[in-house]
Amino acid sequence: MQSGKSYARVGKFIQYAIIKTEPWRLRVLLQRENNPHLNTVTAYDTEYVEINREKHHSSICLRPEGPIEPLPITQASDINLELLREITGLDQRQQDPMAFLNDEPAPLPEQAPEVLLIGTGPQQHFLPPAELAELLKAGIGVEVMDTAAAARTYNILMSEGRKVVAILLL
Repeated sequence: MQSGKSYARVGKFIQYAIIKTEPWRLRVLLQRENNPHLNTVTAYDTEYVEINREKHHSSICLRPEGPIEPLPITQASDINLELLREITGLDQRQQDPMAFLNDEPAPLPEQAPEVLLIGTGPQQHFLPPAELAELLKAGIGVEVMDTAAAARTYNILMSEGRKVVAILLL
């Protein structure tokens, strides 16, 4: 094992392991994170998003596992509550008619994410708070950012094993 500083970038994911070699020196080992069974953003541009080395030239919705779903929208203003409820699974949630008595929200469906990332294209465009309120009340975190940042954030959260869903607009 060599000591000293060296930097390397390996793919999109870098896993850091710090090993103590001497009391005054630390060593960083870099390993590529690679799981072929997970949907990973492998490249992106203003014209496409590449998932697992396959280019998509239209807006998509993706989860770590399962199919990549094309979306019929091109701009942030096309996103509405109905679409968000469908993507997060809130449209399948069973409402308890007596829930108002105990102020507890209905349980989330199995496919509901912890976090919903919304990439709004080359620039960040905020969504109306009224459209996000139901998701936030249900306990689903929502982050709105440009598509490049959303792709990077998705990869990080996905590699941590988090339940994340990303909407990436082109």
